[in-house]
Amino acid sequence: MDTHRRLRTPALFLLQLLVVDAAAVAEAKLVPNYYAKTCPRAERIVTDVVSQKQLSHPTTAAGVLRVFFHDCFVSGCDASVLVAPSSFARSERDAAQSRSLPGDAFEAVTRAKTALELECPGVVSCADVLAIAARDLDALASSPAAPDAELPLANSTVPRLIAMFAAKGFTAQELVALSGAHTLGFAHCSEFADRIFRRAKGGGAAAPPHDPTMNPSYAKGLQDACRNYQRDPTIAVFNDVMTPGKFDNMYFVNLQRGLGLLSTDQALWTDPRTRPIVQRYAANQTAFFADFARAIVKLGVQGVKMGRDGEVRRRCDMFNGNPAPLGP
Repeated sequence: MDTHRRLRTPALFLLQLLVVDAAAVAEAKLVPNYYAKTCPRAERIVTDVVSQKQLSHPTTAAGVLRVFFHDCFVSGCDASVLVAPSSFARSERDAAQSRSLPGDAFEAVTRAKTALELECPGVVSCADVLAIAARDLDALASSPAAPDAELPLANSTVPRLIAMFAAKGFTAQELVALSGAHTLGFAHCSEFADRIFRRAKGGGAAAPPHDPTMNPSYAKGLQDACRNYQRDPTIAVFNDVMTPGKFDNMYFVNLQRGLGLLSTDQALWTDPRTRPIVQRYAANQTAFFADFARAIVKLGVQGVKMGRDGEVRRRCDMFNGNPAPLGP
């Protein structure tokens, strides 16, 4: 398809795989060519806008991928993560785990939606703008409590991760494959500070200077980069220290060397249930790409909204009507 040839990055290409996996969309009772008559240029418009944004802001692809995961893993792929909080209603973006979601991703969706509204007003859903395959309608609710309850934390254990993903219908292998998205993007220092700044508790012996599963040189570099993170919470570092701007299998190679950034990353290497999967992907990039593509397609059809279960929002950051407040 022409839309695939026009993509600038592997990350965006993998997101576009959601469009062409007929088996996955059929299982979710979706239609791959949903906009063929009502907005035939929809895919091209979204692709062009996001590609242009990626060229000017190279972290956009990773940001879109992360926002897509947050949206689909919490209550299904309904674009509820895009809804901005207002003076009368909170939203998913108020959740602690959503506050670090990258603005470039939201801006990319906003630009694409604006272009689509000019071409075919009120037709293309925000969920389809975010991931051009979830041929569904957008949510009518966005809960500030849902992300913190349903998304893994940066220090979640592997048993906890396996249980959370299993509850959504994902295997341990799919968990590891989806974790490979951390080959792109960045994390704020606050998300892993407890790994690199260790202190003694209760006046006992001095604690190790960093998490012992970390490569010492890597830990020292992170300590230097994050030394002022409490004064400046925007300080962040790349998830993949080796090839931060490339979608590849280096994330898994890094884990074998103690170069995992988040606790959840490195735990995939130390836990015997996930270690063999990490080894396979580190040795075989093609296998990782294939498994990631299948897993992201599966994620993209989670809990889609159909018919009257949702609405096609005119703006992705707000509902068409005025929702009732969602509570404190």
